[in-house]
Amino acid sequence: MTVTPRTALTIAGSDSGGGAGIQADLRTFFANGVHGMVALTAVTVQNSLGVQGFSEIPVDVVTGQIKAVAGDMGVDAAKTGMLATAEIIDAVAKTLDEVHIGRNTSTPFVVDPVAASMTGHALLREEALEAIRAELFPRATLITPNLDEVRLLTGVVVTGPSTQREAAEALLEFGSEWVLVKGGHLDEGQDCVDLLSDGTSWIELSGPRIDTRNTHGGGDTMASAITSSLAKGADAPTAVAEGKRFIERCVAEAYPLGAGVGPVSPFWRLGGA
Repeated sequence: MTVTPRTALTIAGSDSGGGAGIQADLRTFFANGVHGMVALTAVTVQNSLGVQGFSEIPVDVVTGQIKAVAGDMGVDAAKTGMLATAEIIDAVAKTLDEVHIGRNTSTPFVVDPVAASMTGHALLREEALEAIRAELFPRATLITPNLDEVRLLTGVVVTGPSTQREAAEALLEFGSEWVLVKGGHLDEGQDCVDLLSDGTSWIELSGPRIDTRNTHGGGDTMASAITSSLAKGADAPTAVAEGKRFIERCVAEAYPLGAGVGPVSPFWRLGGA
């Protein structure tokens, strides 16, 4: 008998190079056994060397995609990626309420802020950052900023365990249920330590720091793996632990592609590992 898989929705931009954005989200959903659906927010012009430009999708088309799939196919968990503008962020937040996705509903919602480039440069204007803080974070089951995004969102510069906790406390004030402060961009130590907290529980997740320059799409892939686990019914700590194990293997199997930064790879799952 055919079994219909759980469903996961990504609300994000595309990556013409295929390493990040909705392309990374969809292949991660597939690798983790969930059916992926998309609300496209922007089309980027990019490759392994970076983003050369992008075009936003009209707001009514973004929200229409969310309503179309939620109303017909159902959403077991959702995540955001690149949302581009404050206008899109505000509209997405209101639409999530309409279709009953997010905190205080039965459908988990992960916010990956996508506010900084791989080099740490801001990708969003301040009004869009404020919209993320005010509109998305209070609706989120979990938020997953990298350290450059933490700095842009809170002003906290994470340099070690004490400032990592300070950052988590600052982020929790914006209203999400859980916060994951990732340690992958720290340059110290043999291990990569991520900190997960809901303000009561403080969970450190440690894994090996893998020596590779090919990390494109790593944040998208981890957030999508977590979203996949949430879609299948895992609680947040379990989903984050499963997502961290998945991304560790993806980074270990990352491959060079193009003249710049190559993508992390979920292809190892094809071998049945």
